[in-house]
Amino acid sequence: MKLVIKFDGCSISTSKNINKICSYLKQLSSTNEIVVVCSAINQTTDTLMKIAKLVEAKDKKTINLLISKIIKKHKQIARRSINKQIIRNRLMKKLDTDFNDLREFLSGALIIGEITSRSLDYLISFGEKLSINIISHTLLNLNCMSFPLTGKEVGIVTDSNFGKSKLLVDTTELNVSKKINSLLDQKLLPVIGGFVGADQYGHITTFGRRGSDYTATIIASCIHADEIWIMGSTNGLMTADPQITINSCVLKEVSYAEAVEMNIFGIKQIHPRAFEPLLKDKIPMRIRSAFNIANTGTYISSSTKSNIQKPVKCIHTIKHNGLIDIRGSMIGLQGTAAKIFSTLANAGVNVMMISQNPSESSISIVVQKMDLDKAVNSLEINLLGKLVKKIDVTTNVSIIALIGSGMRGTIGIASKVFDIISKNNVNVVMIVQGSSELNLSFIIRDADCNSVVKSLHEEFHLSKQ
Repeated sequence: MKLVIKFDGCSISTSKNINKICSYLKQLSSTNEIVVVCSAINQTTDTLMKIAKLVEAKDKKTINLLISKIIKKHKQIARRSINKQIIRNRLMKKLDTDFNDLREFLSGALIIGEITSRSLDYLISFGEKLSINIISHTLLNLNCMSFPLTGKEVGIVTDSNFGKSKLLVDTTELNVSKKINSLLDQKLLPVIGGFVGADQYGHITTFGRRGSDYTATIIASCIHADEIWIMGSTNGLMTADPQITINSCVLKEVSYAEAVEMNIFGIKQIHPRAFEPLLKDKIPMRIRSAFNIANTGTYISSSTKSNIQKPVKCIHTIKHNGLIDIRGSMIGLQGTAAKIFSTLANAGVNVMMISQNPSESSISIVVQKMDLDKAVNSLEINLLGKLVKKIDVTTNVSIIALIGSGMRGTIGIASKVFDIISKNNVNVVMIVQGSSELNLSFIIRDADCNSVVKSLHEEFHLSKQ
């Protein structure tokens, strides 16, 4: 098969893990065409982000301390990963070049005392640049011919929206397919840095946090891969949070649509845009553990065999949110919702859930706890006493979402859910169900969340999937 395999920062955080991964890749490459995508080594991007803030404070001492820690960590991992002196020396020379570039950049930035969005992308791109060289040279150490490439070098082209760049699809597809297929024809194993591309002027851009997933799916689409594997620290997508329900288990198979819903409701393994490139060619994805290779993980494809006996596949939660009830004389007034949401958008508030009373006298919204004060202040300043007569706030609420394609057209799911909630003596604050019927979501207080999830997990026999 032609496989694209992406590793997260945790899975390559030690020399022991790197050697295990590279041995596995060597074994796979004997019978498959492999392309590897890597994140930065664990905590590297966070440290570089911290350094960016210190530049504006002109805290040279702390910056030098953090840079020294990054250098020490990467050199230590590099030395322990490679036992062949020639390859080790070559890697150390390459790392030193990158470290010198990093120091020179920061020296200039400290003089100005400012990090722009463009220069921030350049700064945080160093994490992936370092990790791909370590992985590629470790593969060479195992006699597996490898070639490291940054996102820019492989041909990923984006717009100039630094920090959250958008892909230029046609140009990227042409560049990437030509570059990677050429390397595969030479029996080389490409190791590509995730998260990073370049705009049409050659300036480094990034896709935002967890963007390596997106890089991997872009590459899979460009080369028409047979499968893409997202390798991390979990065995796959779970039926529920194992910290809440000890009987939760790995889902063997879900559809793209189900996985997208799971991603929205608390699954952190996948970048929100990662599925977009796969849909055209219907390329399957696997969510797998880099530490438990025997487990094949969760298989995600365009369609799955829906189990009518178990219409609900999983239950996911997002705790610690705020609920805002907005009341006023909205009946028959056009553009009311638009004014409310534009006010929140201008304040930089992301609305997670929406529900409107059929009488049009109130709108309820759910926002993250960290956005709650900002949202309420913005609504009070701009709309209270005009369009809005009263704003009520409920803190510490949880979103619980039941997800499964088998719910579509199945009678009695909602009644069963709310009967269980009633038996737990829990009050439901808000209910939302999309027209696709893939997702039934409701709001309860944080204090009731765990008991309700456990009861629902047991009622729908999710531990037996």
